Amino acid sequence: MRTHPPGIFITFEGLDGCGKSTQLEKLASALRKDDYRVVTTREPGGTPIGDAIRSILLDSRTAGLDCWAELALMFAARAQHISEIISPALEAGSVVLCDRFTDSSEAYQGGGRRLGSESVLTLHRVLCGGLQPDLTIWMDSDVAASVARARRRNRSLTARDGNAKTNESRFEQESRDFFQRVRQAYVTIAEREPQRVARVNARRSINTVHKDILERVLERLALPSADRRK
Repeated sequence: MRTHPPGIFITFEGLDGCGKSTQLEKLASALRKDDYRVVTTREPGGTPIGDAIRSILLDSRTAGLDCWAELALMFAARAQHISEIISPALEAGSVVLCDRFTDSSEAYQGGGRRLGSESVLTLHRVLCGGLQPDLTIWMDSDVAASVARARRRNRSLTARDGNAKTNESRFEQESRDFFQRVRQAYVTIAEREPQRVARVNARRSINTVHKDILERVLERLALPSADRRK
């Protein structure tokens, strides 16, 4: 098995329903075929503690959660995630593929909830040690289509689990204006950090998007470790 010290941290970002999870798994499969050691994970969650927090954050029955409490819980789950999963995997030389990271907090809480970027980035520096992805795949998609897809997915999951175990539709109940603010926040992040954030047009076919992502990732993996975050 090929090793790649000191590890590579790649995150996937975008609106709910843009196809992040599908593309992350396709990328993981492609990299494993090429003998890369890959760890896949997600936020909020990734650990037992994080999954418990996820159930609070995403459940529509916690609709009254204060927006600052929401942000604090996101970072509580993230700090545990870094300590328990992400940092050990990177230290072991793995390629870590993570579905969402701090950019999601800046987009959803900073932009969508109008809390601003400064508080999000300050919490990131304090609680996450400033850990930054080597590469972020931002899957840019149509707001209406993505949210509609996410709502259909969550209705299906809820029906399948008997409306008890799975209910992750709290964010999908937000207005279109909310998601427009989220997308605009992603635009701002990408413009601020063009070397890290790769915008991918997620409106195309699954295979076309996958080929685009794989090409960008392989380009980044080919760089010397000192150059990957420049």
